[in-house]
Amino acid sequence: MSPRRVRAEADAVGRQDRPLRITVDGEPVDGIAGQTIAGVLLGADRLSWRRQRSGAPRGVFCGIGVCFDCLVTVGDERDVRACRRRARDGDVVTTQTRQSEALPTRQSEALPAREPETGHDPSLLTGPVPEPGTGDSTEGPGRESR
Repeated sequence: MSPRRVRAEADAVGRQDRPLRITVDGEPVDGIAGQTIAGVLLGADRLSWRRQRSGAPRGVFCGIGVCFDCLVTVGDERDVRACRRRARDGDVVTTQTRQSEALPTRQSEALPAREPETGHDPSLLTGPVPEPGTGDSTEGPGRESR
């Protein structure tokens, strides 16, 4: 995909584009009515606009709204997929970054550890847990536990 626009004199279709301007992190960015926010950003040569916890840059990945790599804040609305939202003249867009403060810091907030004897994650259990040696679930009919 190329972010370049077709010049009016070279446009065989004869489109009458309406310009628009959005503000991204305090900077004005020009686009054309009908473009998505991601399209406006790509047209302005911005290939990434957020970073994940590891610091890796993220921008448009799938371009069809399946992934969540292009998330931005538009006005007061967080977690907007830039590839799905059409830009409107005057939109105020703020880029998002996954903060390291969101990571659990205390042991009590961390994910539960797996049970050493079974290797199961106790948070994934949804029903009654069979007592060990009762023959339920894993042994199957005609099988004895060892």
